[in-house]
Amino acid sequence: MKKFNILILIFILSFLLQSCSVKKELEVDVYETSAEGNLLKKTESFSVKESSIIITLNAAQKFQTITGFGGAFTESSANLLYNLSLSNRKKILDAYFSEEGANYSLTRTHINSCDFSLKQYAYAMVDGDKNLEHFSILEDKKNNLIPMILEAKSISKDGFNIIASPWTAPPWMKDNKKWVGGKLLAEYNDTWALYFSKYIDAYKEEGIDIWGLTVENEPLGNGNNWESMLFSPKEMTSFVQNHLGPKLEADGKGDIKILGYDQNRADLKDWVDEMYKDKEASKYFSGTAVHWYESTYEIFAEELQYAHDKAPNKHLIQTEACVDSEIPHWKDDAWYWSKEATDWGWDWASEKDKYLHPKYAPVNRYASDIIGCLNNWVDGWIDWNMVLDKQGGPNWFKNWCIAPIIVDVEKDEVYFTPLYYTIAHFSKFMRPGAVKIGCEINNKDLLATAVKNPDGTIALAIFNPTEIKQAIEINNHNKIKYISINAKALQTVVIKP
Repeated sequence: MKKFNILILIFILSFLLQSCSVKKELEVDVYETSAEGNLLKKTESFSVKESSIIITLNAAQKFQTITGFGGAFTESSANLLYNLSLSNRKKILDAYFSEEGANYSLTRTHINSCDFSLKQYAYAMVDGDKNLEHFSILEDKKNNLIPMILEAKSISKDGFNIIASPWTAPPWMKDNKKWVGGKLLAEYNDTWALYFSKYIDAYKEEGIDIWGLTVENEPLGNGNNWESMLFSPKEMTSFVQNHLGPKLEADGKGDIKILGYDQNRADLKDWVDEMYKDKEASKYFSGTAVHWYESTYEIFAEELQYAHDKAPNKHLIQTEACVDSEIPHWKDDAWYWSKEATDWGWDWASEKDKYLHPKYAPVNRYASDIIGCLNNWVDGWIDWNMVLDKQGGPNWFKNWCIAPIIVDVEKDEVYFTPLYYTIAHFSKFMRPGAVKIGCEINNKDLLATAVKNPDGTIALAIFNPTEIKQAIEINNHNKIKYISINAKALQTVVIKP
């Protein structure tokens, strides 16, 4: 009898060990956008098979907390929206801000005019008005910028944060007295700090809260083409430390996030070295803002890592990106997946930097950059204009670009490019407060990143730029799921708790 009992015990133990080693299946929803025509389509049928491509998730390994994803409110976009039919305007704003749409959570807008305005303007145009007694944001009401933000706000269930950026101070505050180039005169440091404070108050009176500011859009300049004002790292840090930060604090606005730099990643190291050189310099900076221009080839991962290491507890936010120097391709989805786009550097980069500006596929650039940013400590990612026309404007400088949604005002038509769906793969499923978690993929041709949302779901983004459909094993602790991703496709896999 003893021998029989021992045999039963061995059998039970063997069964239990086998049960423990059998991995349970993950419960997932999969959404795909692909060159073959899927547009954020929920996908339930896969070519399931054992795969050599394995994505391993580790929720215990935690990185940055996500601030959000979205695009920019500009006068150009507002002008177009309010020249469309009411139904098409609502269609676009719903697509960006509703739960059913991309559900944008982080946005940007311009203080005074920018290149994507219809004309040059500022909120205080009286020369020498140091106390800004004539300050007014009336222009932003008239040009529909404020109405656009308010309408978006009425649609968004969870709300969204806004980062406001100036391209320039009014010309009378600058040494060259021009909209383009020049520097802020020292005698107007306090006036310019007051300008930010009054802007925040004026927008609040309209029902719009400003979450954050960048000190200056592209402080290194833009080739003296459109609105700009120059700062060196030392000058910007001094302005924030001695003027802007103390002014906002004194006015009860100490919770407003001040983001330094706000230009291309290639020069990032010089700026964070100055901004975060000591406690006094870094006191009022909440983080660093960057753009993706400079290269269509390199995301500058080393620079992003460096910036994080300099200030691990501060924001690192990508505040502007677009397919620049291109006129939109109208209702031609295939173009956005093709390596035909060129940027400013295609024609103008120096010979030594030409390699940074090859032809590229717009979807590839967006998907690769967002995933690359998330994998290198970036906590927020903002696109540029939400809406442009078939020319890539309107734009007073004729600096044509592409937006995720293109419209034909004369025919009252709307085109959602594949770029809209590309951004939505992140903004819709990776929510504010999510935490970037460990995500390893054993394949150099595909890209992946993952976050754990506040509701417990894990959002895993997978990008397959290859010409081959790929089978993938997702491994999350003791649970697995076999899926497949089409050639030239982006997927978001929502893993349920």
